[in-house]
Amino acid sequence: MPVHSHTFFDMLRRTASLHGGEVALRWDGGSLTHAEFFRETEALSAGLRDLGLAAGDRLAILGQNTYRFLTLFGAAARIGMILVPINRRLSWEEMSHILEDTSPAAIAADPEHGETARSLRREHSAVQGLIRLGPDMGEEGTAYEDLLSQQSPPGPQASGDDPFLIIHTAAVQGKPRGGVLTQHNMILNALQVMNEFALDPRDAYLNMLPLYHIMGINLATAVLLAGGRNVIQPSFEAQEAARLIREEEVSLLGTFPPMLSSLLSEFEAYGTEKLSLRCVLGIDQQETIEAFEQKTGCLFYAIYGQTETSGLLSMAPNRNKPGSAGRPLPLVNLAIVDEYDQEVAVGEKGEIVVRGPLVFREYWNQPEITQNIFREGWHHTGDMGKMDEQGYLFFMGRRAEKELIKSGGENVFPVEVEKAILEHPRVREVSVIGVPDPRFGEGIKAICVLEEGAEVEQKELSDFVAGRIAGYKKPRYITFASSLPKTEDGSIDRDEVKRLYGASDTS
Repeated sequence: MPVHSHTFFDMLRRTASLHGGEVALRWDGGSLTHAEFFRETEALSAGLRDLGLAAGDRLAILGQNTYRFLTLFGAAARIGMILVPINRRLSWEEMSHILEDTSPAAIAADPEHGETARSLRREHSAVQGLIRLGPDMGEEGTAYEDLLSQQSPPGPQASGDDPFLIIHTAAVQGKPRGGVLTQHNMILNALQVMNEFALDPRDAYLNMLPLYHIMGINLATAVLLAGGRNVIQPSFEAQEAARLIREEEVSLLGTFPPMLSSLLSEFEAYGTEKLSLRCVLGIDQQETIEAFEQKTGCLFYAIYGQTETSGLLSMAPNRNKPGSAGRPLPLVNLAIVDEYDQEVAVGEKGEIVVRGPLVFREYWNQPEITQNIFREGWHHTGDMGKMDEQGYLFFMGRRAEKELIKSGGENVFPVEVEKAILEHPRVREVSVIGVPDPRFGEGIKAICVLEEGAEVEQKELSDFVAGRIAGYKKPRYITFASSLPKTEDGSIDRDEVKRLYGASDTS
C-alpha cells in the first residue's frame, strides 16, 4: 500500500482503536460497536476473497438500507474491489444497463430484491456470484453469514487512490454514466462534513437517505469517521423516522423533498420534547425550512453538490443567506465561467466549475467524455450559478445539454422521459420540463402533441411511462397542446416551452 494512502478500511480500524466500545451501527433488532464492526468487516474481506473476488472486480449492491451495506464498503476497501450501488427505484431495464456497463463479478441483494437480482444475474453472464443479505432467499448464491466464517490470510491492501465506487448519474448527454469515486474522495468529503458540523462520538445520524445515493454515503461515512453512531432505517417512513429521531437521540439528518414536510407533520402531532436534533441539511422550500427550524430547534444547512464531486461542494446555515446554496467548503476551489471557460465577474451568471481532491476520477469507460468534462483543468458541473460579494453560491438551473430535473432528490433527464412517452402510438411530439412542485421541490411536466384525432387520458399516459422507466420519472403533470414552439432549425424551442408551460398546474 502506498505510503500516502488512507482507505475506508483504515478509517474503520482507526475508529475501532479509539472508540471501540461505543455503538457504531444500530438497527431494528441489533447493533455493533466500532470494534465489532471492524472485526466483521475484516472477516468479510476474507470471505469475499475466498469467493474468488479480487482487486478491481466490481460488486453490485441492490437493496434497502442495511448495516451490511457499510460492512461491504469496508471489506471492498480492504481488497480493492469497486462497489456499484444500484438505485432500487430503477426499472429492471435501467438496472440491467448498469450491469451491462460495469460487468460486476457478483451482486449482493436483500430479500426484498432477491428475485430481481437473480433475474439480472441470469441475464448477465459476467455476474457469477450472488450474495444473500438476508434470510428466506433460497439456496442460490452465498449467504452473507457464511462469508464471515472464512479464514483466508489477508492479501495486499488497496490504495486510497484506487477506484472505489461507481455511481450512475444522468449528468451527461442523457445516458446514465458511471461516476468513478476513489476512497480518498469519500474520506475527504466526509472529513469536511465532520468539520462543518463539529461531529464527535456523541453524534448520531439517521440513515434514512438511501445508501446508493452519494449524500447518504457521505453522511454515514462522516459519522463513522467521528466515532459516532449510524441508526439504520431501511427506507424512509415519516412516523418511524420521527420515532427514531426521538428515541435514538439523533443529532444529524439529511433530507430530500418531501421528507422535511412529512417529518414536520409528525412532530406537530407528537411534539418535539427531548429532541437532540441539531443539524439538518438538504434542499427545500423556505417556509418548510423555517417551520422545521422553529419546531425542532435545529439549524438547517443549505447545500450544493453532485455525485461527480463526492457529494457536497458548498454549505451554510440557510438563515445566513436564504435562497443560496451556501459557501464553498474548505477543500473546494469553485469558480463561475462563461461559455468560453473564462471566469465571470461577481454576480454574473455562468457555469459552476470546480477542482480539488473531491473531484471524481473519471466516467467509467468514457475517456472522451471525461476529457471534455475536465477541460481547462476544471470539472465542468453543467450547472449554472452565480456568486455574491460574500462568496455565497446561488444555483440557477442547468446548461441546455444537461437539463436535469431534480425531483425528490433523484436526477431525471428529460430526454429519457420524452423517449418513453414517444413510444405511445398516439403521441406525435413531446417536451418534458421541470416545474415547481410543493411536495418534491421540482416536478416533471410533459407537454404532448397527439396524433390527429387521437385522445389519451393523463393517467393512461403516466402509467404507460411508469411501465418503461422508473416510476419516479413519470410525469406528475401532463398538458396536451396543438403544437410546440420551434426554433428556426425546426427543433423544439425548450426555452419557449418553459416560458409558456413552466407552471406546475396542468394548463
